[in-house]
Amino acid sequence: MNRRYEHASTVLTSNQGFERWGEILHDEVMAAALLDRLLHRCHIVNIRGNSYRMRRHAELSKAIHPTAARAMSAERSGDGKTL
Repeated sequence: MNRRYEHASTVLTSNQGFERWGEILHDEVMAAALLDRLLHRCHIVNIRGNSYRMRRHAELSKAIHPTAARAMSAERSGDGKTL
């Protein structure tokens, strides 16, 4: 990051919030320094919603375990039916 800082663009994706980076990197100070560099003059694009990868995973899971998928769907809809 040091060499790229203010010289080149960097695209970084994560499914974790910035508040967890210290825990993930096992070093709060290093995480804070890294985030300072990353967030200086940056554009943050926060994408919400279901990911395409997870959608495919859900489709495969339903195909493999159709009874469990129906039970979870009924539970979410709140119709009270059990299979």
